[in-house]
Amino acid sequence: MKNDDTEETYKSFTSVGITTNTNSGILGGAVFRQSSALGSKMFGKNAYRYLALELVNVKHPKELSTQDFITGARLVYGKQNYLFVLRPEYGREIALFSRQDDEGISISGIIAAGPSLGFEKPYMVQYQGSDGRVTTEPFDPNRPGDIIGAGSFFQGFGKSKVVPGLHIKTAMSFELSAFRDNVTGVEVGFIAEAFSRKVTIMADAQNKAFFTSGYLTLYFGSKKR
Repeated sequence: MKNDDTEETYKSFTSVGITTNTNSGILGGAVFRQSSALGSKMFGKNAYRYLALELVNVKHPKELSTQDFITGARLVYGKQNYLFVLRPEYGREIALFSRQDDEGISISGIIAAGPSLGFEKPYMVQYQGSDGRVTTEPFDPNRPGDIIGAGSFFQGFGKSKVVPGLHIKTAMSFELSAFRDNVTGVEVGFIAEAFSRKVTIMADAQNKAFFTSGYLTLYFGSKKR
């Protein structure tokens, strides 16, 4: 359905994406997002209810991965925990500039907030004791023994601790339409996040409870008109 001025309108938009941010590596996590049309406008523009669910990995800026030249094993020395964050989000998306006749780029503004569920997962390493025996345990800066490599990423999930928090984000979304109802786009924004306590990521560095980051999400989805 089109308005008289041929401005694009739709009932809902569902997409999935991959994201990177200034507190992560190249691949920061995954996102599911959905926008549903509201019955009223905001500031004279089409408005949508914005829902999203993000799962991201948050790194400490002091993290540095090294490789043993003899064994080839990789290790982030001093890393005590991974921090994975699950972020349900609720907010508003406002269409600032809409496509005309399915051509061009749509630009929208987003503001959303929600709880943050932080999962503090131990970083597992391989210790070699004085007797030569090798064990895989959570990294402990006070534990004696030589560290010879990192354990499996999948080890230690059962020892994870949940750290609750809150977050808020603002963003701009740029949508490109390759086909009429299939959309590829980019969301660029800023997130501020606070947890109920300091999250220990690195053992010998300053850890914190409040994080800020810029992020970029590449998403793919479809619209219902």
